[in-house]
Amino acid sequence: MNSTQPPSDPRALVRLATLFYGAALAIAVGLARAVDHPLFYRDAAAQQAGVDWIADLGLGLLAAALVIAGSALLTERTERGRALAAELASLLGPLGLRHCLALAALSGVAEEALFRGALQPLVGLVPASLIFGLVHFVPRRELAPWCLFAFAAGLLLGGLFEWSGNLVAPVVAHAGINAVNLRLLAARSSARD
Repeated sequence: MNSTQPPSDPRALVRLATLFYGAALAIAVGLARAVDHPLFYRDAAAQQAGVDWIADLGLGLLAAALVIAGSALLTERTERGRALAAELASLLGPLGLRHCLALAALSGVAEEALFRGALQPLVGLVPASLIFGLVHFVPRRELAPWCLFAFAAGLLLGGLFEWSGNLVAPVVAHAGINAVNLRLLAARSSARD
């Protein structure tokens, strides 16, 4: 299989992602326990305040909609955006709706627990976002904008965490962004075939 050939079985991709994100979640839990910090909350005061479910869900959905609209605009109006979408679509291959939803849920929960819940309280918003962007680095010119996009998304998601004091809004935003964008990339991949 060459580097641009999509995986032959989307279920295998979801199984691999489950292992990867399970490990990321375990690291997040371990790190939060090691420093005696509440994983789900920004700090003890936020934990005491709890979750405002309507506000936090709404904020997460609004942030997801804005990022999805922005990424669609960049894909439609810029050559780099089109090249990035084409490259990501070729790497992912055709994915069904349930595969996109599973990958979105796994990445949204695990990455937010690790980068916002565990790491951001220790190192701060900008360093955690920078690390988040660097983790998305792939040493291919066509994928370089993805790293920058991830850094910007990390700043937004980290801002949601700081504002709300918990992981609800960032998880909802992250999972929403990934669900829609993965589905759009899968449709692009299917259209090429």
